[in-house]
Amino acid sequence: MDIIQIATDLIDEDKDQPRYQFDDEALQELMKSIGEIGLLSPIKVRTTGDGRYKIIYGNRRYKACKMLGLPTMPCIVSTVTDELEIYLEQIAENLTREGFSPIEEAEAFNKLLNDPKFRSSTKYLSGKLGKPESYIKNKCELLKFSNAVKKLIVSGTEIRKDKLTEDQLLPLKDLPMEHRDPIALIAARDELPVSDVKKIAKLFKDKTISESTKAKLLFKTGSGLLETWATHEQNKAERAKPAEPKPAPAAAGAADSTVHEGSAQTATAAAAPIEAKLYKLISSIPSHSPLSSSLLASVQNIDAADQLGFSHMLDQLIDRLEKHLAEWNAVKQLISAANEVQT
Repeated sequence: MDIIQIATDLIDEDKDQPRYQFDDEALQELMKSIGEIGLLSPIKVRTTGDGRYKIIYGNRRYKACKMLGLPTMPCIVSTVTDELEIYLEQIAENLTREGFSPIEEAEAFNKLLNDPKFRSSTKYLSGKLGKPESYIKNKCELLKFSNAVKKLIVSGTEIRKDKLTEDQLLPLKDLPMEHRDPIALIAARDELPVSDVKKIAKLFKDKTISESTKAKLLFKTGSGLLETWATHEQNKAERAKPAEPKPAPAAAGAADSTVHEGSAQTATAAAAPIEAKLYKLISSIPSHSPLSSSLLASVQNIDAADQLGFSHMLDQLIDRLEKHLAEWNAVKQLISAANEVQT
């Protein structure tokens, strides 16, 4: 494989190559490096039949050399003429380089799969590029999102504000566009972990929730959507419980002094508002059953990714119970004070 010096002015960029996004700061660093020690890695080009050359890979190095005003560049001249082979080589080279964005990958894979010039299969690309078919399919799913979302997609798995990872987006890929993009933008703004995005996606896939309700939910914050998910899951669990047997009729004289579950249905129209409120609350709270030791021990089995969400739900439960307790203790004190006045 011979390396020859070619005049920089005879080399043209390939405008159709897979990579088109170049970080200015990284380009400046490359220029500085080349200016100090020269270009250590040659670029690869092909002849175009008019005495000129077109880049196969090495656009960034070419840009840096041209900006430095270097008269020649070290190049490897390829004899390959098949467009598919050239494009596959460009993708393979860029997959080894930093800065090749997930969207650039997705667009390149999509072009190979759907452009009439190529019409490749996922299986063929997998074999040629050494990537699993699922990898290629998942990258292409990113193209379902709008440009506003695509601009935020970055490589890696680190959750960052106003950025999105592939893992954050994939749980949303099957949602309709009117839900998919707004939730993605909420995830970016609120730095939602993947586990939370999955819960929110599950909420919006639930067919028992009306479209009008879902539209209103999109105005919530990420934490607000998680709270809605937790409440919805709790309500589903309650509805799924088998109906408890009706209690036996109370003994004469004792009915007025005992409040049973389900007494909200027995409240009369003449009941005071505070009584109706109490009946409703009692009927909505299940009977207490102590948490078994095995159930408590299962806390250790919660995935690390789900622990934050579980803790959030627990905080919500405790906060609600404490608020109810404070209010009804105050009501009890009012009753005690009234009884003292009467006596």
